Amino acid sequence: MPLDDLTVVELAGLGPVPFAGMVLAGLGADVIRVDRPGGPPIPDPMVGAVGRGKRSIALDLKRSEAVDIVLALVADADVLLEGYRPGVVERLGIGPDDCWGTNPNLVYGRMTGWGSNGPYASMAGHDINYIGLSGALHAIGDTDRPAPPLNLVGDNGGGAMSLVAGVLAAIYDRERSGGVVVHASMVEGAASLMAPFYEMAATGLWEDRRAANLLDGSAPFYTTYQTSDEKWMAVGPLEPVFYAELLNGLELDPAGLPGQYDREGWPELRRRFGGAFAQRTRAEWEEVFDGTDACVTPVLSLTEAPEHQHNLARSVFGGFAGRRLPNPTPRVGADHPFTLADAPVLGVDTDEILARLGYDKAGIRELRGRGVVS
Repeated sequence: MPLDDLTVVELAGLGPVPFAGMVLAGLGADVIRVDRPGGPPIPDPMVGAVGRGKRSIALDLKRSEAVDIVLALVADADVLLEGYRPGVVERLGIGPDDCWGTNPNLVYGRMTGWGSNGPYASMAGHDINYIGLSGALHAIGDTDRPAPPLNLVGDNGGGAMSLVAGVLAAIYDRERSGGVVVHASMVEGAASLMAPFYEMAATGLWEDRRAANLLDGSAPFYTTYQTSDEKWMAVGPLEPVFYAELLNGLELDPAGLPGQYDREGWPELRRRFGGAFAQRTRAEWEEVFDGTDACVTPVLSLTEAPEHQHNLARSVFGGFAGRRLPNPTPRVGADHPFTLADAPVLGVDTDEILARLGYDKAGIRELRGRGVVS
């Protein structure tokens, strides 16, 4: 794996930092998650997924001995990931300057919601707040209200993946630049994902309202349609040559329809397409469109997706029935998935990690007895 020699210390939290750690673990990195004894105040329902492939040491970071352990971990690490509010890690004694005192080449990955400064920097928030400020939330949903796209845009796409990209770039440049802070924020990450839409709006190709544009569900050939068994098909043939295949599959004569990009005719196209899809089950429509270039595919539930023939052929999901999780991506080198170990029980690796740092059994018992580790 490309990151086999990389060690990452992840300060446990919610949202994008554990997701970023999972991505790095999926590329081969040894990710050591620093958990708080007893776990977070609010249990993370996603930890079984984003905790995969990691080791866990439980430390009470309010204790100076625990801080010393983190600095000892950092001394032999390549990357530290943290997602606390600005100033928290500095007060704990594990900020960038503290860590560079033991490892000047450490890449310090810092994930914030609003950024490290600015009027909102110290405020709490979640994905929905960050994408609201970026312009992304306004663009998604029906005409009557914005609809949050789960936490895919702020936490995972805009936050975690921009953090991963920054960390890998800093690792690549480390011999020249040494240790640096990688600043990633969810507002800026989400705004970056919206760059093409800001460009289209600036050039008059995108209306600044929902359900009025080519890619937001307004176009009758880029939306979903319900089938006779109350399931759904995703329809997206933007190009005329693919659109022709849609009409062929629906058995609709283009001569009797408005033009594809005639916006005044879109309500009629939506009515005709909806009426056609309602005549057959989803499985029947899959038989019609599988293997074609019509850009028509089923909308699968979380239960159905792991069992779809394409996902099975590609080993998109791993695990076992009842708990199938996506395998790591991207696949670097061989085109087969790397399987991550299950998420660790909190603190399960504490003794092993401390032993590698030079603590003997008596010292570990003493630390555990005083609540420094667990």
